[in-house]
Amino acid sequence: MDPSVDTWDLSSPLISLWINRFYIYLGFAVSISLWICLQIVSKTQDRSLQEKSVPRAPQDLMTNGYVSLQEKDIFVSGVKIFYGSQTGTAKGFATVLAEAVMSLDLPVAIINLKEYDPDDHLIEEVTSKNVCVFLVATYTDGRPTESAEWFCKWLEEASSDFRFGKSYLKSMRYAVFGLGNSAYASHFNKVGKNVDKWLWMLGAHRVMSRGEGDCDVVKSKHGSIEADFRAWKTKFISQLQALQKGERKKSCGGHCKKGKCESHQHGSEEREEGSHEQDELHHKDTEEEEPFESSSEEEFGGEDRQSLNSIVDVEDLGKIMDHVKKEKREKEQQEEKSGLFRNMGRNEDGERRAMITPALREALTKQGYQLIGSHSGVKLCRWTKSMLRGRGGCYKHTFYGIESHRCMETTPSLACANKCVFCWRHHTNPVGTEWRWKMDQPEMILKEAVENHQNMIKQFKGVPGVKAERFEEGMTVKHCALSLVGEPIMYPEINRFLKLLHQCKISSFLVTNAQFPAEIRNLKPVTQLYVSVDASTKESLKKIDRPLFKDFWQRFLDSLKALAAKQQRTVYRLTLVKAWNVDELQAYAQLVFLGNPDFIEVKGVTYCGESSASSLTMAHVPWHEEVVQFVRELVDLIPDYEIACEHEHSNCLLIAHKKFKIGGEWWTWIDYNRFQELIQEYEDSGGSKTFSAKDYMARTPHWALFGANERGFDPKDTRHQRKNKSKAISGC
Repeated sequence: MDPSVDTWDLSSPLISLWINRFYIYLGFAVSISLWICLQIVSKTQDRSLQEKSVPRAPQDLMTNGYVSLQEKDIFVSGVKIFYGSQTGTAKGFATVLAEAVMSLDLPVAIINLKEYDPDDHLIEEVTSKNVCVFLVATYTDGRPTESAEWFCKWLEEASSDFRFGKSYLKSMRYAVFGLGNSAYASHFNKVGKNVDKWLWMLGAHRVMSRGEGDCDVVKSKHGSIEADFRAWKTKFISQLQALQKGERKKSCGGHCKKGKCESHQHGSEEREEGSHEQDELHHKDTEEEEPFESSSEEEFGGEDRQSLNSIVDVEDLGKIMDHVKKEKREKEQQEEKSGLFRNMGRNEDGERRAMITPALREALTKQGYQLIGSHSGVKLCRWTKSMLRGRGGCYKHTFYGIESHRCMETTPSLACANKCVFCWRHHTNPVGTEWRWKMDQPEMILKEAVENHQNMIKQFKGVPGVKAERFEEGMTVKHCALSLVGEPIMYPEINRFLKLLHQCKISSFLVTNAQFPAEIRNLKPVTQLYVSVDASTKESLKKIDRPLFKDFWQRFLDSLKALAAKQQRTVYRLTLVKAWNVDELQAYAQLVFLGNPDFIEVKGVTYCGESSASSLTMAHVPWHEEVVQFVRELVDLIPDYEIACEHEHSNCLLIAHKKFKIGGEWWTWIDYNRFQELIQEYEDSGGSKTFSAKDYMARTPHWALFGANERGFDPKDTRHQRKNKSKAISGC
């Protein structure tokens, strides 16, 4: 036999395997993959069975009759039920709901809003793991009941106050049930809707949709307000049980379109099988129970939308620009139809138009203004509220002896000639360089200003912490701060307005932005005249105040010269903006020599929140120590002045001329009764009998002086610190 043939026969199987090796490799790979998949499926099924099984405590864990269990997480520690009632219905509902909650073995507390101070206690609910329920009735003209009036007012102001912010009540859980009557369609359940909205604006989390009870049995969804409440209570208890177990039913996140809330489309509401009418009723429920934030674009204007959501997705930028352009076109068309002459500021009949347009009225009303006539406004200062409750007064109380709870903050002109970067109204007020609007009479402005101020004071009757004697005193206005917003000196009848104030024995504190030198020269005597000196050079003034006048710098200098000619008390008001105007000491000293003011107030800028009209941030707010250092360095450059007073809480110091330091004691306070006597003599003499600042000065108390331990806080009052005050990145 040929050996080569034998070799080929033996090696042919190996050659065949070698030729087909790729198929062999593929077979091995598929086999291994199938084995791995089977292992994964097997382990997944085992894990699923383990999760579904409920482990029991083994017998060997029994110790002294007790079972050793793992510590359970507590998802709901209790329920607090707040009610505001006029006739007792909401109070009765609170009792019924409390009984239902107790059946879940949860602690429950029923709280009358009249006896509750949200300023001190509401922040506690952020970390308490409680669920807060608000049962609030709507009273006459859409107002809250008397017992809930203070709570609603506080909540409204907090929701639009930049100091609280959009995360103030973050992690607080709540639900709202409103009581109303649909016969009053214009304000049906208005209070419940507002409370729901304001809590959401402060960052609180709604656990279920707002309920609305209707006293009108014809229009009530379930036949009566009691039935409406029972239906809502059933849903609430179901949601509460889910929360107890740690389950999180999907609730509205505030981005659904009206009538299309996803939380209603995935089983959050039970639907009964029945007729077509029931289907329509369910759709109506879904739409009407939709929370306010689900249609925030309808509820808030452009400014509010921006403040609520300052971060804009790039993909949405085109839509936003289209929306802005559309609004602008509609506005221009509306103005053309109404026949407004922009240059003349007159309508078809030749009459001047009102300064406050409907859109402006809406914006300013949201900010808490009480608008008067066509160009004036009044607002309650936070220091007025503070002093009513014995929590301290403003820096004017420390520096000049103003009684903050008797001070009315108003303006006869909402218009201004500047657009300051630190404008605390985010430039919602109108601007202009001259008066071109319809003018109201000063008698009407003063009368309505006092009435509106008194009405706002009345709302504090019965509020927790308000001192009875200060409440009574607060009903009589003693001081008027013409510094609310705008430029009061623009008002053509400002002198008549001041005369009326003095006739009513009301002292006058007028602030001007140093752009109207002629008006300053023609101004009759005031208790104290302020000029805002926001910068010391032409470049920085343009950057900070952003004036409308082209000759703003010359007007500024002329205003300071006009101030120097005044015989009564004059004040420079310096607002320090870190990195913008704190390094101009020598220039500030030159301006002091120019205007020779009696006093210089130096205050750190107050940050008023985000605004597209300003690039100011918290980083621009100086620390109080930085303000003190600036003042010390400035005083070294102006030898006729010394540091007199300090109000640490306002980040403010007072520099006074040495003529007010008599016998080693400061006399920066004002003898208001003496001023009224002097101004009366001035008026009676036709202006021939003049008087000076030293004629009505009073001695400054020790606690108000710079260097005192009180740091400018009146020891008669009690300092109040907000409980959730976080560490600031500035000196604010």
